[in-house]
Amino acid sequence: MPTICYRLRVSNEQSSPSDQPDTGSGDVSAAAAAVAANRPRTVVARSLAEIAAQLPSARVAGAAQVTGIALSTAAVQPGDLFLAQPGARTHGARFVADAVAAGAVAVLTDEEGAAIVTAAPGLAELARIVVDEHPRRFLGALAAWFYGHPAHALKTIGITGTQGKTSTTYLVDAARQSFRSGVIGSMGTRIDGVAVPSTLTTPEAPQMHALLALMSERGVEVVSSEVSSHAITMGRVDGLRFDVGVFLNLGHDHRDFHGTQEAYLLAKRELLTSAMSRVALVNIDDRAGRRLHAEPELNTQSFSVTERDADWRALDIELRLDGSSFTVVGPEGQSARFTTPLVGEFSVSNILAAVAALDIVGHPLSASVDGISTFTGVEGRVQFVPVDAEFQVVIDAGHKPEAINALLRAMRPLTSGRIITVIGSNGNRDVHKRPLMGRFAAMASDIVIVTDDNPADEDPATIRRAVVAGTRGSRAEVFDVGGRAEAIHTAVELAGEGDLIAIVGKGDERHQIMRDGVIVPHSDPDEVEWALRRRAAAASEG
Repeated sequence: MPTICYRLRVSNEQSSPSDQPDTGSGDVSAAAAAVAANRPRTVVARSLAEIAAQLPSARVAGAAQVTGIALSTAAVQPGDLFLAQPGARTHGARFVADAVAAGAVAVLTDEEGAAIVTAAPGLAELARIVVDEHPRRFLGALAAWFYGHPAHALKTIGITGTQGKTSTTYLVDAARQSFRSGVIGSMGTRIDGVAVPSTLTTPEAPQMHALLALMSERGVEVVSSEVSSHAITMGRVDGLRFDVGVFLNLGHDHRDFHGTQEAYLLAKRELLTSAMSRVALVNIDDRAGRRLHAEPELNTQSFSVTERDADWRALDIELRLDGSSFTVVGPEGQSARFTTPLVGEFSVSNILAAVAALDIVGHPLSASVDGISTFTGVEGRVQFVPVDAEFQVVIDAGHKPEAINALLRAMRPLTSGRIITVIGSNGNRDVHKRPLMGRFAAMASDIVIVTDDNPADEDPATIRRAVVAGTRGSRAEVFDVGGRAEAIHTAVELAGEGDLIAIVGKGDERHQIMRDGVIVPHSDPDEVEWALRRRAAAASEG
Protein backbone atom coordinates (compact mmCIF):
# COMPACT_ATOMS: atom_id res chain seq x y z
CA MET A 1 0.00 0.00 0.00
CA PRO A 2 1.27 3.51 -0.71
CA THR A 3 1.92 5.90 2.14
CA ILE A 4 -0.91 8.48 2.31
CA CYS A 5 0.10 11.72 4.05
CA TYR A 6 -2.33 14.57 4.71
CA ARG A 7 -0.99 18.12 4.91
CA LEU A 8 -2.76 21.48 5.14
CA ARG A 9 -1.43 25.01 4.56
CA VAL A 10 -0.47 26.56 7.89
CA SER A 11 -2.72 29.55 8.64
CA ASN A 12 0.07 31.92 9.69
CA GLU A 13 2.37 31.13 6.78
CA GLN A 14 3.66 34.11 4.81
CA SER A 15 1.45 34.64 1.76
CA SER A 16 2.84 33.82 -1.66
CA PRO A 17 2.14 35.57 -5.00
CA SER A 18 -0.78 33.29 -5.77
CA ASP A 19 -2.54 34.34 -2.57
CA GLN A 20 -2.77 37.98 -3.62
CA PRO A 21 -6.08 39.40 -4.95
CA ASP A 22 -6.52 39.98 -8.66
CA THR A 23 -6.54 43.72 -9.33
CA GLY A 24 -7.39 43.44 -13.01
CA SER A 25 -10.86 44.11 -14.33
CA GLY A 26 -12.62 43.52 -17.64
CA ASP A 27 -15.35 45.54 -19.27
CA VAL A 28 -17.95 45.22 -21.99
CA SER A 29 -16.09 47.55 -24.34
CA ALA A 30 -12.99 45.35 -24.21
CA ALA A 31 -15.09 42.27 -25.03
CA ALA A 32 -16.76 44.12 -27.91
CA ALA A 33 -13.36 45.19 -29.24
CA ALA A 34 -12.17 41.59 -29.14
CA VAL A 35 -15.20 40.47 -31.15
CA ALA A 36 -14.69 43.23 -33.71
CA ALA A 37 -11.02 42.27 -34.06
CA ASN A 38 -12.07 38.79 -35.17
CA ARG A 39 -14.15 40.00 -38.12
CA PRO A 40 -13.14 41.08 -41.62
CA ARG A 41 -12.98 44.82 -42.26
CA THR A 42 -14.82 44.51 -45.57
CA VAL A 43 -18.22 42.82 -45.58
CA VAL A 44 -20.93 42.77 -48.22
CA ALA A 45 -24.21 43.86 -46.65
CA ARG A 46 -27.03 41.34 -47.17
CA SER A 47 -30.76 41.99 -47.15
CA LEU A 48 -33.08 39.83 -45.10
CA ALA A 49 -34.61 38.53 -48.34
CA GLU A 50 -31.18 37.39 -49.56
CA ILE A 51 -30.51 35.67 -46.25
CA ALA A 52 -33.94 34.03 -46.15
CA ALA A 53 -33.32 32.59 -49.62
CA GLN A 54 -30.52 30.48 -48.11
CA LEU A 55 -32.83 28.93 -45.49
CA PRO A 56 -35.58 26.30 -45.67
CA SER A 57 -39.15 27.54 -45.16
CA ALA A 58 -38.04 31.00 -44.08
CA ARG A 59 -40.50 33.90 -43.70
CA VAL A 60 -39.41 37.54 -43.64
CA ALA A 61 -41.06 40.41 -41.81
CA GLY A 62 -39.64 43.90 -42.22
CA ALA A 63 -36.43 44.97 -43.93
CA ALA A 64 -32.82 45.47 -42.85
CA GLN A 65 -29.29 45.44 -44.25
CA VAL A 66 -27.16 42.96 -42.31
CA THR A 67 -23.37 43.20 -41.96
CA GLY A 68 -22.75 40.34 -39.52
CA ILE A 69 -24.23 37.40 -37.62
CA ALA A 70 -24.14 36.92 -33.84
CA LEU A 71 -25.16 33.97 -31.70
CA SER A 72 -24.81 35.71 -28.32
CA THR A 73 -25.46 39.24 -27.10
CA ALA A 74 -21.78 39.56 -26.12
CA ALA A 75 -20.81 39.03 -29.77
CA VAL A 76 -23.26 41.53 -31.29
CA GLN A 77 -21.84 44.33 -33.42
CA PRO A 78 -23.84 47.16 -35.01
CA GLY A 79 -25.66 45.89 -38.11
CA ASP A 80 -25.82 42.27 -36.94
CA LEU A 81 -28.49 39.63 -37.43
CA PHE A 82 -29.04 38.10 -33.98
CA LEU A 83 -29.76 34.38 -33.84
CA ALA A 84 -32.35 33.67 -31.12
CA GLN A 85 -32.66 29.93 -30.61
CA PRO A 86 -34.25 27.67 -27.99
CA GLY A 87 -31.88 26.73 -25.19
CA ALA A 88 -31.77 24.22 -22.37
CA ARG A 89 -33.05 26.73 -19.78
CA THR A 90 -34.69 29.53 -21.74
CA HIS A 91 -35.21 30.83 -25.26
CA GLY A 92 -32.64 33.17 -26.77
CA ALA A 93 -35.45 35.44 -27.89
CA ARG A 94 -35.68 36.70 -24.31
CA PHE A 95 -32.34 38.45 -24.89
CA VAL A 96 -33.25 40.17 -28.13
CA ALA A 97 -33.68 43.53 -26.38
CA ASP A 98 -30.05 43.31 -25.22
CA ALA A 99 -28.96 42.40 -28.75
CA VAL A 100 -30.83 45.38 -30.20
CA ALA A 101 -29.26 47.66 -27.59
CA ALA A 102 -25.84 46.40 -28.78
CA GLY A 103 -26.69 47.21 -32.40
CA ALA A 104 -28.56 44.21 -33.85
CA VAL A 105 -30.89 45.26 -36.67
CA ALA A 106 -32.85 42.02 -37.08
CA VAL A 107 -33.45 38.62 -35.50
CA LEU A 108 -33.45 35.08 -36.90
CA THR A 109 -35.57 32.74 -34.80
CA ASP A 110 -38.27 30.07 -34.74
CA GLU A 111 -42.02 30.43 -34.17
CA GLU A 112 -41.69 30.35 -30.39
CA GLY A 113 -38.98 33.00 -30.49
CA ALA A 114 -41.03 35.17 -32.85
CA ALA A 115 -43.94 35.13 -30.40
CA ILE A 116 -41.64 36.18 -27.54
CA VAL A 117 -40.18 39.04 -29.59
CA THR A 118 -43.61 40.26 -30.69
CA ALA A 119 -44.81 40.38 -27.08
CA ALA A 120 -41.70 42.21 -25.81
CA PRO A 121 -42.05 45.98 -25.25
CA GLY A 122 -40.70 47.97 -28.20
CA LEU A 123 -39.77 44.93 -30.31
CA ALA A 124 -43.03 44.12 -32.11
CA GLU A 125 -41.82 45.84 -35.30
CA LEU A 126 -38.27 44.46 -35.23
CA ALA A 127 -37.26 43.01 -38.61
CA ARG A 128 -37.02 39.25 -38.49
CA ILE A 129 -36.64 35.95 -40.29
CA VAL A 130 -38.71 33.07 -38.90
CA VAL A 131 -37.98 29.41 -39.66
CA ASP A 132 -39.71 26.13 -38.80
CA GLU A 133 -36.57 24.18 -37.83
CA HIS A 134 -34.06 24.74 -35.04
CA PRO A 135 -31.99 27.73 -36.28
CA ARG A 136 -28.64 26.16 -35.33
CA ARG A 137 -29.11 23.36 -37.89
CA PHE A 138 -28.22 25.59 -40.81
CA LEU A 139 -26.14 28.25 -39.04
CA GLY A 140 -22.77 27.01 -40.30
CA ALA A 141 -23.83 26.92 -43.95
CA LEU A 142 -25.47 30.33 -43.58
CA ALA A 143 -22.35 31.88 -42.00
CA ALA A 144 -20.09 30.39 -44.69
CA TRP A 145 -22.32 31.86 -47.43
CA PHE A 146 -22.64 35.23 -45.66
CA TYR A 147 -18.86 35.72 -45.47
CA GLY A 148 -18.28 34.51 -49.04
CA HIS A 149 -17.05 30.97 -48.25
CA PRO A 150 -13.65 32.22 -47.00
CA ALA A 151 -12.27 28.71 -46.47
CA HIS A 152 -12.20 28.23 -50.24
CA ALA A 153 -9.32 30.72 -50.42
CA LEU A 154 -7.36 28.99 -47.64
CA LYS A 155 -5.66 25.70 -46.92
CA THR A 156 -7.32 24.49 -43.73
CA ILE A 157 -6.10 21.84 -41.29
CA GLY A 158 -8.49 20.68 -38.55
CA ILE A 159 -6.96 18.80 -35.61
CA THR A 160 -8.83 16.69 -33.09
CA GLY A 161 -7.64 14.50 -30.22
CA THR A 162 -7.96 14.23 -26.48
CA GLN A 163 -4.52 15.74 -26.05
CA GLY A 164 -2.05 17.50 -28.31
CA LYS A 165 -4.46 19.67 -30.32
CA THR A 166 -3.02 22.99 -29.17
CA SER A 167 0.60 21.93 -29.57
CA THR A 168 0.00 20.53 -33.04
CA THR A 169 -1.76 23.66 -34.32
CA TYR A 170 1.18 25.72 -33.08
CA LEU A 171 3.61 23.28 -34.69
CA VAL A 172 1.87 23.85 -38.04
CA ASP A 173 2.33 27.57 -37.49
CA ALA A 174 5.96 27.11 -36.44
CA ALA A 175 6.77 24.91 -39.44
CA ARG A 176 5.66 27.80 -41.68
CA GLN A 177 7.62 30.19 -39.44
CA SER A 178 4.29 32.00 -38.94
CA PHE A 179 4.45 33.23 -42.55
CA ARG A 180 0.92 33.78 -43.85
CA SER A 181 -0.26 31.32 -41.24
CA GLY A 182 -3.22 31.37 -38.88
CA VAL A 183 -4.05 29.46 -35.70
CA ILE A 184 -7.45 29.02 -34.04
CA GLY A 185 -7.78 27.28 -30.69
CA SER A 186 -7.78 27.22 -26.91
CA MET A 187 -4.75 29.52 -26.65
CA GLY A 188 -6.51 32.13 -28.77
CA THR A 189 -6.07 33.26 -32.36
CA ARG A 190 -2.83 34.09 -34.18
CA ILE A 191 -2.34 35.63 -37.60
CA ASP A 192 1.20 35.72 -39.03
CA GLY A 193 2.55 35.08 -35.54
CA VAL A 194 0.63 37.94 -33.94
CA ALA A 195 -2.04 37.28 -31.31
CA VAL A 196 -5.49 38.60 -32.16
CA PRO A 197 -7.74 39.56 -29.19
CA SER A 198 -10.21 36.77 -28.62
CA THR A 199 -12.92 35.92 -26.09
CA LEU A 200 -13.53 32.44 -27.50
CA THR A 201 -11.89 29.03 -27.21
CA THR A 202 -13.75 27.22 -29.96
CA PRO A 203 -15.60 29.83 -32.04
CA GLU A 204 -19.26 29.34 -32.84
CA ALA A 205 -19.97 29.00 -36.57
CA PRO A 206 -20.59 32.73 -37.22
CA GLN A 207 -17.33 33.69 -35.49
CA MET A 208 -15.43 30.84 -37.15
CA HIS A 209 -16.35 31.91 -40.68
CA ALA A 210 -15.86 35.60 -39.85
CA LEU A 211 -12.40 34.77 -38.52
CA LEU A 212 -11.54 32.79 -41.65
CA ALA A 213 -12.70 35.76 -43.73
CA LEU A 214 -10.44 38.04 -41.69
CA MET A 215 -7.48 35.71 -42.24
CA SER A 216 -8.17 35.54 -45.97
CA GLU A 217 -8.41 39.34 -46.04
CA ARG A 218 -4.96 39.55 -44.41
CA GLY A 219 -3.33 37.21 -46.90
CA VAL A 220 -3.16 34.05 -44.78
CA GLU A 221 -2.55 30.88 -46.78
CA VAL A 222 -2.71 28.07 -44.20
CA VAL A 223 -4.95 27.87 -41.12
CA SER A 224 -4.70 25.21 -38.44
CA SER A 225 -7.61 24.89 -36.04
CA GLU A 226 -8.37 22.82 -32.99
CA VAL A 227 -11.58 20.86 -33.52
CA SER A 228 -12.98 19.56 -30.25
CA SER A 229 -15.67 16.93 -29.95
CA HIS A 230 -17.90 19.64 -28.48
CA ALA A 231 -17.32 21.83 -31.55
CA ILE A 232 -18.29 18.98 -33.88
CA THR A 233 -21.36 17.95 -31.89
CA MET A 234 -22.63 21.51 -31.51
CA GLY A 235 -22.12 22.41 -35.17
CA ARG A 236 -19.42 25.00 -34.57
CA VAL A 237 -17.46 23.87 -37.64
CA ASP A 238 -20.52 23.33 -39.84
CA GLY A 239 -20.18 24.87 -43.29
CA LEU A 240 -16.45 24.15 -43.27
CA ARG A 241 -14.72 21.31 -45.08
CA PHE A 242 -11.10 21.01 -44.02
CA ASP A 243 -8.41 20.21 -46.54
CA VAL A 244 -6.90 17.86 -43.94
CA GLY A 245 -8.57 16.45 -40.83
CA VAL A 246 -6.09 15.07 -38.28
CA PHE A 247 -6.90 12.55 -35.54
CA LEU A 248 -4.24 12.45 -32.80
CA ASN A 249 -5.64 10.16 -30.09
CA LEU A 250 -8.57 9.29 -27.88
CA GLY A 251 -8.42 9.28 -24.10
CA HIS A 252 -10.87 9.25 -21.21
CA ASP A 253 -12.61 12.61 -21.10
CA HIS A 254 -15.91 14.44 -21.55
CA ARG A 255 -18.13 11.66 -20.20
CA ASP A 256 -20.16 14.48 -18.66
CA PHE A 257 -20.98 15.74 -22.17
CA HIS A 258 -21.03 12.68 -24.44
CA GLY A 259 -22.23 10.09 -21.94
CA THR A 260 -20.06 7.22 -23.19
CA GLN A 261 -16.58 6.73 -24.56
CA GLU A 262 -18.07 5.36 -27.78
CA ALA A 263 -20.13 8.52 -28.31
CA TYR A 264 -17.00 10.58 -27.68
CA LEU A 265 -15.11 8.62 -30.35
CA LEU A 266 -17.95 8.86 -32.86
CA ALA A 267 -18.05 12.63 -32.42
CA LYS A 268 -14.36 12.90 -33.29
CA ARG A 269 -14.80 10.43 -36.14
CA GLU A 270 -17.03 12.96 -37.92
CA LEU A 271 -13.99 15.11 -38.68
CA LEU A 272 -12.51 12.27 -40.75
CA THR A 273 -15.54 11.82 -42.99
CA SER A 274 -15.45 13.12 -46.56
CA ALA A 275 -18.15 15.64 -45.63
CA MET A 276 -15.81 17.38 -43.16
CA SER A 277 -12.31 16.71 -44.54
CA ARG A 278 -10.92 16.15 -48.03
CA VAL A 279 -8.05 14.08 -46.59
CA ALA A 280 -8.07 12.29 -43.23
CA LEU A 281 -4.78 11.73 -41.37
CA VAL A 282 -4.89 9.26 -38.46
CA ASN A 283 -2.41 8.27 -35.74
CA ILE A 284 -2.27 4.47 -35.76
CA ASP A 285 -0.10 4.37 -32.64
CA ASP A 286 -3.39 5.08 -30.87
CA ARG A 287 -5.84 2.18 -30.49
CA ALA A 288 -8.84 4.27 -31.53
CA GLY A 289 -6.80 5.58 -34.45
CA ARG A 290 -6.12 2.05 -35.65
CA ARG A 291 -9.83 1.30 -35.50
CA LEU A 292 -10.67 4.41 -37.55
CA HIS A 293 -7.95 3.69 -40.09
CA ALA A 294 -9.42 0.22 -40.61
CA GLU A 295 -12.76 1.69 -41.73
CA PRO A 296 -12.64 1.71 -45.56
CA GLU A 297 -15.34 4.36 -45.90
CA LEU A 298 -13.10 6.92 -44.13
CA ASN A 299 -10.27 6.59 -46.67
CA THR A 300 -7.57 7.69 -44.20
CA GLN A 301 -3.83 8.12 -44.44
CA SER A 302 -1.90 6.88 -41.41
CA PHE A 303 1.02 8.26 -39.43
CA SER A 304 3.11 6.55 -36.76
CA VAL A 305 6.32 6.72 -34.75
CA THR A 306 6.41 2.92 -34.34
CA GLU A 307 4.72 1.26 -37.34
CA ARG A 308 6.96 0.91 -40.40
CA ASP A 309 4.02 0.34 -42.79
CA ALA A 310 2.31 3.66 -41.96
CA ASP A 311 1.92 6.17 -44.79
CA TRP A 312 3.83 8.79 -42.80
CA ARG A 313 6.61 7.53 -40.53
CA ALA A 314 9.12 8.90 -38.03
CA LEU A 315 12.34 6.88 -38.26
CA ASP A 316 15.74 6.87 -36.52
CA ILE A 317 14.29 8.66 -33.49
CA GLU A 318 16.74 10.06 -30.92
CA LEU A 319 15.19 11.25 -27.65
CA ARG A 320 17.17 13.46 -25.26
CA LEU A 321 16.42 15.77 -22.37
CA ASP A 322 17.47 18.74 -24.52
CA GLY A 323 15.35 17.72 -27.51
CA SER A 324 14.77 15.11 -30.20
CA SER A 325 15.89 14.19 -33.72
CA PHE A 326 14.16 11.99 -36.29
CA THR A 327 13.52 11.50 -39.98
CA VAL A 328 10.06 11.85 -41.51
CA VAL A 329 9.27 9.73 -44.56
CA GLY A 330 6.09 10.19 -46.59
CA PRO A 331 4.03 7.91 -48.87
CA GLU A 332 5.65 9.25 -52.05
CA GLY A 333 9.20 8.83 -50.77
CA GLN A 334 9.60 12.40 -49.59
CA SER A 335 11.78 12.70 -46.49
CA ALA A 336 13.49 15.20 -44.22
CA ARG A 337 15.54 15.08 -41.02
CA PHE A 338 14.10 17.10 -38.14
CA THR A 339 15.72 18.34 -34.94
CA THR A 340 13.63 19.95 -32.22
CA PRO A 341 14.16 21.25 -28.69
CA LEU A 342 10.90 19.53 -27.72
CA VAL A 343 11.19 16.33 -25.69
CA GLY A 344 9.39 13.02 -25.68
CA GLU A 345 7.95 10.61 -28.21
CA PHE A 346 4.59 12.39 -28.05
CA SER A 347 6.28 15.56 -29.33
CA VAL A 348 7.72 13.60 -32.25
CA SER A 349 4.23 12.29 -33.01
CA ASN A 350 2.72 15.79 -32.93
CA ILE A 351 5.43 17.15 -35.20
CA LEU A 352 4.92 14.25 -37.59
CA ALA A 353 1.20 15.04 -37.77
CA ALA A 354 1.85 18.75 -38.36
CA VAL A 355 4.46 18.41 -41.11
CA ALA A 356 2.57 15.59 -42.85
CA ALA A 357 -0.61 17.68 -42.94
CA LEU A 358 1.36 20.62 -44.32
CA ASP A 359 2.96 18.46 -47.00
CA ILE A 360 -0.49 17.29 -48.07
CA VAL A 361 -1.66 20.90 -48.57
CA GLY A 362 1.46 21.81 -50.56
CA HIS A 363 4.07 22.89 -47.99
CA PRO A 364 6.81 20.24 -48.45
CA LEU A 365 8.60 18.51 -45.60
CA SER A 366 11.89 20.20 -46.41
CA ALA A 367 10.28 23.63 -45.99
CA SER A 368 9.20 22.75 -42.43
CA VAL A 369 12.63 21.81 -41.07
CA ASP A 370 13.90 25.27 -40.06
CA GLY A 371 10.71 26.36 -38.33
CA ILE A 372 10.49 23.16 -36.29
CA SER A 373 14.14 23.42 -35.24
CA THR A 374 13.61 26.75 -33.47
CA PHE A 375 10.17 26.22 -31.94
CA THR A 376 10.50 25.88 -28.17
CA GLY A 377 6.90 24.93 -27.48
CA VAL A 378 3.62 26.38 -26.29
CA GLU A 379 3.48 28.07 -22.91
CA GLY A 380 2.29 25.61 -20.30
CA ARG A 381 2.74 22.58 -22.56
CA VAL A 382 5.75 20.48 -21.41
CA GLN A 383 7.35 23.75 -20.31
CA PHE A 384 10.62 23.42 -18.42
CA VAL A 385 10.89 26.11 -15.75
CA PRO A 386 14.40 27.61 -15.40
CA VAL A 387 15.54 26.79 -11.87
CA ASP A 388 18.85 27.34 -10.13
CA ALA A 389 18.77 23.96 -8.44
CA GLU A 390 20.05 20.40 -8.76
CA PHE A 391 16.64 19.20 -9.96
CA GLN A 392 14.35 20.10 -12.86
CA VAL A 393 10.75 21.32 -13.03
CA VAL A 394 8.35 20.77 -15.93
CA ILE A 395 4.84 22.23 -16.14
CA ASP A 396 2.15 20.80 -18.40
CA ALA A 397 -1.52 21.51 -19.00
CA GLY A 398 -2.37 17.82 -19.29
CA HIS A 399 -5.48 17.07 -17.23
CA LYS A 400 -6.50 13.76 -18.77
CA PRO A 401 -5.19 10.30 -17.85
CA GLU A 402 -3.51 9.55 -21.18
CA ALA A 403 -1.81 12.95 -21.30
CA ILE A 404 -0.33 12.40 -17.85
CA ASN A 405 0.78 8.90 -18.79
CA ALA A 406 2.44 10.14 -22.00
CA LEU A 407 4.28 12.96 -20.25
CA LEU A 408 5.62 10.89 -17.36
CA ARG A 409 6.60 7.95 -19.58
CA ALA A 410 8.55 10.36 -21.78
CA MET A 411 10.32 11.88 -18.76
CA ARG A 412 11.26 8.60 -17.07
CA PRO A 413 14.17 7.54 -19.32
CA LEU A 414 15.45 11.12 -19.36
CA THR A 415 15.55 11.49 -15.55
CA SER A 416 18.41 10.19 -13.40
CA GLY A 417 16.61 10.68 -10.09
CA ARG A 418 13.03 10.49 -8.89
CA ILE A 419 9.90 11.82 -10.55
CA ILE A 420 7.75 13.89 -8.21
CA THR A 421 4.31 14.56 -9.69
CA VAL A 422 1.89 17.24 -8.52
CA ILE A 423 -1.60 16.44 -9.78
CA GLY A 424 -5.23 17.36 -9.24
CA SER A 425 -8.55 17.10 -11.07
CA ASN A 426 -11.25 19.60 -12.04
CA GLY A 427 -14.58 19.82 -10.29
CA ASN A 428 -17.92 19.80 -12.11
CA ARG A 429 -16.39 17.59 -14.79
CA ASP A 430 -16.00 13.93 -15.71
CA VAL A 431 -15.66 12.06 -12.39
CA HIS A 432 -14.71 8.75 -14.03
CA LYS A 433 -11.24 9.91 -15.02
CA ARG A 434 -10.10 10.89 -11.52
CA PRO A 435 -8.92 7.44 -10.30
CA LEU A 436 -7.27 6.89 -13.70
CA MET A 437 -5.31 10.09 -13.30
CA GLY A 438 -4.06 8.94 -9.93
CA ARG A 439 -3.27 5.50 -11.31
CA PHE A 440 -1.19 6.76 -14.25
CA ALA A 441 0.61 9.30 -12.07
CA ALA A 442 1.53 6.63 -9.52
CA MET A 443 2.63 4.10 -12.16
CA ALA A 444 5.31 6.44 -13.52
CA SER A 445 6.24 8.48 -10.42
CA ASP A 446 8.20 7.90 -7.25
CA ILE A 447 6.25 10.52 -5.33
CA VAL A 448 2.71 11.70 -6.11
CA ILE A 449 1.32 14.84 -4.47
CA VAL A 450 -2.44 14.98 -4.99
CA THR A 451 -3.81 18.48 -4.71
CA ASP A 452 -6.50 20.84 -6.03
CA ASP A 453 -6.94 22.00 -9.62
CA ASN A 454 -10.18 23.90 -10.31
CA PRO A 455 -12.53 22.41 -7.69
CA ALA A 456 -15.43 24.66 -8.77
CA ASP A 457 -18.60 23.71 -6.86
CA GLU A 458 -17.33 20.38 -5.53
CA ASP A 459 -15.62 19.67 -2.23
CA PRO A 460 -11.86 19.72 -3.00
CA ALA A 461 -11.17 16.96 -0.48
CA THR A 462 -13.70 14.68 -2.20
CA ILE A 463 -12.00 15.20 -5.57
CA ARG A 464 -8.57 14.51 -4.06
CA ARG A 465 -9.79 11.30 -2.44
CA ALA A 466 -10.97 10.02 -5.83
CA VAL A 467 -7.54 10.71 -7.35
CA VAL A 468 -5.75 9.17 -4.36
CA ALA A 469 -7.92 6.04 -4.70
CA GLY A 470 -6.37 5.39 -8.10
CA THR A 471 -2.86 5.31 -6.60
CA ARG A 472 -3.57 2.39 -4.29
CA GLY A 473 -1.45 -0.65 -4.91
CA SER A 474 1.39 1.37 -6.43
CA ARG A 475 4.90 1.75 -5.10
CA ALA A 476 4.72 5.53 -5.13
CA GLU A 477 4.73 7.56 -1.94
CA VAL A 478 1.50 9.55 -2.01
CA PHE A 479 0.68 12.85 -0.30
CA ASP A 480 -2.75 14.47 -0.07
CA VAL A 481 -2.07 18.20 0.16
CA GLY A 482 -4.96 20.66 0.40
CA GLY A 483 -4.06 23.84 -1.50
CA ARG A 484 -2.18 23.80 -4.82
CA ALA A 485 0.42 26.34 -3.71
CA GLU A 486 1.30 24.24 -0.67
CA ALA A 487 1.53 21.13 -2.87
CA ILE A 488 4.09 22.82 -5.13
CA HIS A 489 6.05 23.98 -2.09
CA THR A 490 6.01 20.40 -0.78
CA ALA A 491 7.38 19.08 -4.07
CA VAL A 492 10.23 21.61 -4.04
CA GLU A 493 11.03 20.76 -0.42
CA LEU A 494 11.24 17.04 -1.28
CA ALA A 495 13.27 17.35 -4.51
CA GLY A 496 16.90 16.32 -4.58
CA GLU A 497 19.75 15.98 -7.04
CA GLY A 498 18.68 14.55 -10.40
CA ASP A 499 14.98 14.62 -9.56
CA LEU A 500 12.23 15.92 -11.85
CA ILE A 501 9.14 17.71 -10.57
CA ALA A 502 6.19 17.40 -12.96
CA ILE A 503 3.35 19.83 -12.18
CA VAL A 504 0.36 18.89 -14.32
CA GLY A 505 -3.14 20.11 -14.97
CA LYS A 506 -3.02 23.90 -15.30
CA GLY A 507 -0.16 24.81 -17.61
CA ASP A 508 -0.47 28.48 -18.57
CA GLU A 509 -3.60 29.13 -16.48
CA ARG A 510 -3.27 31.99 -14.04
CA HIS A 511 -6.22 31.23 -11.78
CA GLN A 512 -8.23 28.63 -9.95
CA ILE A 513 -12.02 28.30 -10.25
CA MET A 514 -13.66 27.87 -6.88
CA ARG A 515 -17.25 27.52 -5.59
CA ASP A 516 -19.89 29.81 -7.12
CA GLY A 517 -17.53 30.79 -9.92
CA VAL A 518 -15.10 32.66 -7.65
CA ILE A 519 -11.77 33.15 -9.43
CA VAL A 520 -8.63 32.96 -7.29
CA PRO A 521 -5.29 34.05 -8.80
CA HIS A 522 -2.78 31.21 -9.11
CA SER A 523 0.27 30.52 -11.27
CA ASP A 524 2.22 27.26 -11.14
CA PRO A 525 5.47 28.89 -12.41
CA ASP A 526 5.15 31.73 -9.87
CA GLU A 527 4.63 29.24 -7.06
CA VAL A 528 7.73 27.30 -8.16
CA GLU A 529 9.76 30.52 -7.99
CA TRP A 530 8.31 31.38 -4.58
CA ALA A 531 9.02 27.89 -3.27
CA LEU A 532 12.62 28.04 -4.52
CA ARG A 533 13.14 31.35 -2.72
CA ARG A 534 11.73 29.89 0.48
CA ARG A 535 13.95 26.82 0.14
CA ALA A 536 17.03 28.98 -0.46
CA ALA A 537 16.19 31.17 2.52
CA ALA A 538 15.76 28.14 4.75
CA ALA A 539 19.08 26.72 3.55
CA SER A 540 20.93 29.98 4.29
CA GLU A 541 19.42 30.17 7.76
CA GLY A 542 20.39 26.55 8.40
